[in-house]
Amino acid sequence: MQAIYLDHNSTAPLLPEVAAAMAQADAAGYANPASQHSAGRHAHQLLEDAREEIARLLGANLTGAAADRLIFTSGGTEANNLALFGLAGAAASNGTSSTLAAQENRAPGRIIISSIEHPSVTASADFLAKCGWQVDRLAVTSEGVVELKHLDELLSTSSPFGPPRLVSVMLANNETGVLQPIAEIAARCQAAGVPVHTDAVQAVGKVPVNFRALGVAAMTVAGHKFGGPRGMGALLVKQAAVLRPILHGATQQFGLRPGTESVSLALGFLAALRSWANDRDQRPRRLAALRDRLEAGIRTIYPAAIVNGKNASRLSHTSNVAFVGHNRQALFMALDMAGICCSTGSACASGSSEPSPTLLAMHLPREVVQASLRFSLGVNTTAEEIDDALRRLAGVLNQHC
Repeated sequence: MQAIYLDHNSTAPLLPEVAAAMAQADAAGYANPASQHSAGRHAHQLLEDAREEIARLLGANLTGAAADRLIFTSGGTEANNLALFGLAGAAASNGTSSTLAAQENRAPGRIIISSIEHPSVTASADFLAKCGWQVDRLAVTSEGVVELKHLDELLSTSSPFGPPRLVSVMLANNETGVLQPIAEIAARCQAAGVPVHTDAVQAVGKVPVNFRALGVAAMTVAGHKFGGPRGMGALLVKQAAVLRPILHGATQQFGLRPGTESVSLALGFLAALRSWANDRDQRPRRLAALRDRLEAGIRTIYPAAIVNGKNASRLSHTSNVAFVGHNRQALFMALDMAGICCSTGSACASGSSEPSPTLLAMHLPREVVQASLRFSLGVNTTAEEIDDALRRLAGVLNQHC
């Protein structure tokens, strides 16, 4: 029985054109792009050309007096850490009890994050809280959309820590697919003089994303979420934003992320973005039709099913469904045995039996939270696979009823 892969929000399979671009780069044996000899300069030029085109495709501009900065990272988690610690003026643990903030005698500050962030953001915020920082969590509606009124209250609330140093809200939720009003959030924060970071990992390559149009100070992306290579992410940063490094070493990438850069991964990342750009008009519509086909089929098979966040603006390929009356872990394992790859939540929290923090933040009934699974489609998902998945799902549900 061939598996049906409906877990693209965890990792999307490598696109053929991405694999080809990386294979060609690896076969070419490019030198270290930081080396000063001719081979190194050639590699550096290829890397910087890729960086500039990636930035352009993401709505940034790396040229001119007000040039943005695109910093390659190992993935979304590192980029989110760099954004939170770097923009807020703190630093991650370096294996000792000291932090950059302590070394500079800088008092802890205050940040705001939404209550539905990815673990790489919430864990970073929790670390700051342990270091004495104030961390405010922004409430969301029952559909999973940030409460703008609550944001206004937090921005205007006085604190012994002073005004917030950073607000971090994801562009699209990794579990429900619900989109957040980032441009509006950024406008309100700009009026208060507070920079905004957005984790756009689940949005890039799925919906049009324009860095400058969003008005944020920094934006996180990760290649493997849209058919690019694992091990390659990036943080886009406005020229005016003050960013402190969390790693220390050589001078690559403005000294903000030292270490040898991979030309191969950068070219693979670029190939994935080009694939999206070439299909950006058709892909969302096609995936939305497949998602709607899946959800309609589930409700036919199991009328008690509830689509979480259904009435909000969502990613076209993500569906979070509560099979009320079933336990999500038991149902997940049964579906896995039936050859359906889905998820109980964020892959970065896999192995945890705890209820989804995102669904809890939406104040959904416990029976809904405990019964919810995530299905996420991809560029290669077909209508035949959706129909086959529904047949297998019906069989599993019949066995468990």
